Amino acid sequence: MFAYTVRRLLQMIPLLFAASVVIYALLALQPGDPLDELRRQNPRMTAEQFEALKRAYGLDQPLHIRYFKWLNRALRGDLGYSRTYGIPAAEYVFVQRLPKTLILSGLALTLALVVAIPVGVFSAVRQYSLADYAITFLSFVGFSMPVFFLGILLLYLFAIVLPESIPGFPRFPTGGVPGVLWEDVRSGAVSLWEFLGQWAWHLVLPVLTLSALQMAEWTRFMRASLLEVLSQDYIRTARAKGLAERVVLYKHALRNALIPIVTLVGLAIPGVLGGATITETIFSYPGMGRAIFDALVEKDYNVAMAALAFLALMTALFNLLADLAYAVVDPRIRYS
Repeated sequence: MFAYTVRRLLQMIPLLFAASVVIYALLALQPGDPLDELRRQNPRMTAEQFEALKRAYGLDQPLHIRYFKWLNRALRGDLGYSRTYGIPAAEYVFVQRLPKTLILSGLALTLALVVAIPVGVFSAVRQYSLADYAITFLSFVGFSMPVFFLGILLLYLFAIVLPESIPGFPRFPTGGVPGVLWEDVRSGAVSLWEFLGQWAWHLVLPVLTLSALQMAEWTRFMRASLLEVLSQDYIRTARAKGLAERVVLYKHALRNALIPIVTLVGLAIPGVLGGATITETIFSYPGMGRAIFDALVEKDYNVAMAALAFLALMTALFNLLADLAYAVVDPRIRYS
C-alpha cells in the first residue's frame, strides 16, 4: 500500500504540470488581455503608457516565458497578486473564498450521501414496486434538471411565491451570507446557536440546489449496484444457509455494492468545488466557484490560475483517495 501510494503521488507531478500548462494556455488565449479594462476606463491612455503597462505585467513576453516565470513563483509559494482586489491571489482564493465553498460543498455532499444511499437501497429491495417507480422517476427528473433552472425555481418558490401566498410561511433568503461572523461569536456579540442558525438558514436553498444532481445520480447507481450484487451466487448461498435477510443485505451485499459509490464520491468532490460556480452565482454566495467566474470575466489571471490549479490538484488527489478506499471497502483488493 505504501509503495503504491508513493508511486501514485510521483505520477501526479507530470499530470499536474500538464494540467497547469493547459490551464495557463487557455487563459492566455482568451480574447483581449487584462489591460483592456484599464484602457477602457482611461481613454486618454497613450500607446507609450499602454506598452509600459504591458512590460510591467510581463505581457510583452512570449507565452512560454510567462508560464515558466509563473511556475517558478508558484513553486516558491507565490501565486501573484489579484489585479482586481490588490491582495495576494492565494489569500483571496484560499482564505477568503475557499472556506465558504468547503462549507457549502461539504453540506451538499453529506446531504446527497445521507439521502442517496438509503433511498437507493430501499429502491433496490423494493424493486418494481410503486415506491421504486416513484424513486426512479424523481431520480431521472433530478438528474436531467439543469442546476441553474433548479436554483431559480427554488428561489422563486420559497423566496417569493409561497411566502406571499401562504400567511406565516417563512421567506427564505435569496442569497448571500449572513452578517454575523465567527468573530462575533468569539466576542460574545452573538451566541453560537444564533450564528449556526443564521448560516443554516442562508444555506438551505444553495445546499439543496447543489446536492440535487449528486443525490439523483448516486441513488440510481446505488440501486443498480445493489441489484447486481444481490444476483451473485454468494448471496444465494448466504440465503440458502438460513441467514436473516437483514444480515445478507447489510453484511454481505451492501459493502460490495458501495464500491462504485466510492469512485463517484471521490471524483465528485473536486467537481462540486468547481461546479458550484453556477449555484454560487445564482445565490450570490461568495465562494471559490464565484471567484473563478469573476476572475475569468475580469481576466484576473493570477486568481484564475490559483483556483483552477487547486481544482486540478484536488481531482488528482481524490482520485488517489478513491483508489485507496477500495481496499477498505473490499478486502479482496490489495495494493502490493
